[in-house]
Amino acid sequence: MKKVYFTAVIAMAFFLTNTIQAQKFEQLDKSPTDISYLRHKNIAKPLIKVVYSRPQKEKGAIFGKEIPYGKIWQTGANEATEVKFYTDMMFGNKVIKAGTYVMHTIPGEKEWTIILNNNTDTWGAYFYDETKDVARIKVPVKKMEELDVFSIAFKQDYKNTFMVLAWDTTRVDIPLKTNDAILAEI
Repeated sequence: MKKVYFTAVIAMAFFLTNTIQAQKFEQLDKSPTDISYLRHKNIAKPLIKVVYSRPQKEKGAIFGKEIPYGKIWQTGANEATEVKFYTDMMFGNKVIKAGTYVMHTIPGEKEWTIILNNNTDTWGAYFYDETKDVARIKVPVKKMEELDVFSIAFKQDYKNTFMVLAWDTTRVDIPLKTNDAILAEI
């Protein structure tokens, strides 16, 4: 009897463990979090870090449909996209002090408004507060080949540096500058 009871307890524990393990991964996030860094080739510490979630295209056009033109967007999914500047930067034509900010956007058909805001650690754009804006710049829209997953990366050419936001067939390049000495070596 003890042997049957012991076997039943072991079988039940095995079953419950497998059931619990399977439940942990049933609802994986369809918009996983990612990090993008801008680093100078000879400096270990990054210049910028962006933490954001990467929604995936399921069907149809994204901008102007799923994400309406002219309305505030969290620039990704889930938590608001956070941008950490490790040094003072030129963000478009605005000087931004080193620190962490939330980045929201207002997509448009021909240009986007890019917003840096002090209201960090928020969910999406639900708690967006315009009074906490640090900078607002406008950047033109570029068309590109289709990209199924929202992405943020950095592009450098000559003395120009850009934070690139891209999804579907839409791309925007946000101009950035650090001090001239660093830019000359990039």
